[in-house]
Amino acid sequence: MTRDDHNEALLPTVVVVNNDSGLRNALGFALAVEGFSVRTFARGRDLLAAADLPDGACVVTDAWLPDMSGLELVERLRDRRRGLPAIMITADASPRLRRRAKEAGVAVIEQPLSGDSVVNGVVALLTTLSDRAAC
Repeated sequence: MTRDDHNEALLPTVVVVNNDSGLRNALGFALAVEGFSVRTFARGRDLLAAADLPDGACVVTDAWLPDMSGLELVERLRDRRRGLPAIMITADASPRLRRRAKEAGVAVIEQPLSGDSVVNGVVALLTTLSDRAAC
């Protein structure tokens, strides 16, 4: 799946979890414009309380939510859906945080965000997973 042709395929749902309503809405809008189905949540517990994630969903979460860390959220979601693809957004990409994210298999995108960095990150992550599944 390339960015040019990904709209022709059935696109997965992207779940955005961020307590900053402006950023949450902007990310949701940018992803929806690209054709993704988008669900947004302000807190990790809100997502955890929601119905199960649809097949093929991808999570984009802030590293530090009001009620838990982004890595904790991904870990809890993966208890329900093994191998759930995830991207974490952070303004503090310390070596420790990067190492923990890498160990957890979570991609990291640093703030401030530039252009389509999150959309490109989602497409790249899903393309990688699709390529692995095809092998």
